[in-house]
Amino acid sequence: MKKRLSEIGIGKSAIISSFENDDIFLKLMEMGCLPGETVKIDQAAPLGDPISISVAGYHLSLRLDEAKMIWVEENV
Repeated sequence: MKKRLSEIGIGKSAIISSFENDDIFLKLMEMGCLPGETVKIDQAAPLGDPISISVAGYHLSLRLDEAKMIWVEENV
């Protein structure tokens, strides 16, 4: 089932399936966030924004508005 990355809980992982728009795609592609890559939610700031993720061997920090533009398929 497709979800937005912002909807995935801490400690869960998912596979990137697509992006909402090309602007976020280009930015994240440069950091290794490509469709087919597994992404894991590592932690969230005390108020929930930003979140820390692991993808392609990197740890990245994303704002929730950026995470909402990333469609993933949650691993069960």
